Amino acid sequence: MEGMEWALHNLGTLYADQGKLAEAEKMYTRALQGSEEALGPDHTSTLSTVNNLGTLYKNQGKLAEAEKMYTRALQGKEEALGPEHTSTLSTVNNLGALYADQGKLAEAEKMYTRALQGYQQALGPELLPSYLPALNTMFAFGDLFSQTSRKDLAKEMYSRALARYTAVQPSSKWSKIGFTEPVAQDSRRLKRKHSANWESG
Repeated sequence: MEGMEWALHNLGTLYADQGKLAEAEKMYTRALQGSEEALGPDHTSTLSTVNNLGTLYKNQGKLAEAEKMYTRALQGKEEALGPEHTSTLSTVNNLGALYADQGKLAEAEKMYTRALQGYQQALGPELLPSYLPALNTMFAFGDLFSQTSRKDLAKEMYSRALARYTAVQPSSKWSKIGFTEPVAQDSRRLKRKHSANWESG
């Protein structure tokens, strides 16, 4: 990503993290226009901004626009990087989260399954537990299982993800959460905070 587009993209991510969604949208839109002109619509840097615009639209409740962005990003990444690349799988996860918000739970489960299986194949058993996007997908799966009345599976997935979060970030607040009855509530809160996989410029 070129210097100006890189700065705009990352400024958009900063604003999004601060909850300044209107400002974030302006930055991402400018970054996307510049990246499309300088690098082309199918360049991986362009697609990263497309992915983040999808997440921004999702957070704004613009679900139709979000789906367009995620679908474009996914198709482009599959062609440029391959279907099993971790960046591709990040967008697969995000599309799953969008489907869940739309109430399309069967489609969401397909996306989460693809993302988690893909992470497992790409990273292997040693790296998977420390890869935060994969843990985000576990949280999302837990939430989905909870919504579809599969409480035991939900608790199992939440607990797996929480245990690995505490291993990755032992000094953070995750380590202070116990694995008792509040696990589902705590995990859903963390899942909402971490479900979207933002991409840096």
